[in-house]
Amino acid sequence: MSTEISLTRTHAPKARPDDASLSFGKVFTDHMFLMDYEEGRGWHDPRVVPYGSFTMDPATSVLHYGQAVFDGLKAFRGPDGKIRLFRAERHARRLNKSCAALCIPEMDADLVRRSFEAIVGVDHEWVPSAPGTSLYIRPTVIATEVMLGVHPAHRYTYFVICSPVGSYYKEGVKPVRILATDKYVRAVAGGLGEAKTAANYAASLAAQRDAERQGYTQVLWLDAIERKAIDEVGTMNIMMQIGDEVITPPLAGTILDGVTRNSILQLLRDWGVKVSERRITIDEVMEAGRNGTLREMWGTGTAAVVSPVGELGYKGEKIVISNGQTGALTQKLYDAIVGIQYGRTNDAHGWTTEVKVPVEA
Repeated sequence: MSTEISLTRTHAPKARPDDASLSFGKVFTDHMFLMDYEEGRGWHDPRVVPYGSFTMDPATSVLHYGQAVFDGLKAFRGPDGKIRLFRAERHARRLNKSCAALCIPEMDADLVRRSFEAIVGVDHEWVPSAPGTSLYIRPTVIATEVMLGVHPAHRYTYFVICSPVGSYYKEGVKPVRILATDKYVRAVAGGLGEAKTAANYAASLAAQRDAERQGYTQVLWLDAIERKAIDEVGTMNIMMQIGDEVITPPLAGTILDGVTRNSILQLLRDWGVKVSERRITIDEVMEAGRNGTLREMWGTGTAAVVSPVGELGYKGEKIVISNGQTGALTQKLYDAIVGIQYGRTNDAHGWTTEVKVPVEA
């Protein structure tokens, strides 16, 4: 298979929005990356083409059986004008892990990484430069075989689209309110909890709706068996500092192996902070909140980076964390990650990749 990426430029470029008007995932760039899979031929024809709609037969497999996975990463324009991707290789490997969970043929991870660089390079003018802004990159794989029958498809499409974005949360980097639920469940070990699939997010909507109706920003998920152990919070991994220990749930088959999670754990260990990846129950967290040892709590994810938690609700009880303010460690972590992403501070672990702008651009 040729891994040379072809390019067809748009003849109708769009007007780019002002940085100040950016929200999240509302506007898309001029181009997209495409690649196809056919059983017996493998993945083929990697290309950058003008952004456009797909035409699907009503019997297209993904519409009926949900074989769809995605990932998400960002490109950042630093003060030096350079554009950097954050941990692109790890995102490429995680996308393949999600593919394996849904019986989707895996792709060459280096080609996936190159697809990120190719689309950002072509649409480099869309990478915003205002503080807090970035270009969100959404790689996705869907089953495109036309058939009705419950089995892995024989045809797939891989595509990458990009969107210039501002802050993920309208509140910005401010403490959010989260609600722990024992009514709904997100995932069980042996299921799809550790993959980024469309199904996982569809399953979260009812709980999210109920939380928002009660004035909360996100749902704190508990385990599906006892409904006691903490899993994730909304679309993020969760961490908390109790006493001098930072605790986060382990990767035990029900939560996503977050790239930001991994990065933050590395930074904490670099700083000599005590870190535990272990099972922790909602009762333990609520008790720590009552006795004052719950010092800070935050969510981690590509979209929001670090999201401080100012209030935790559970069974009618509310715990205020860090006086409802962003804690010192939470802020330090946010500043450290963002500093690396924008190239303002030393990238000691080699997490960023500079995107080369095509000469013909």
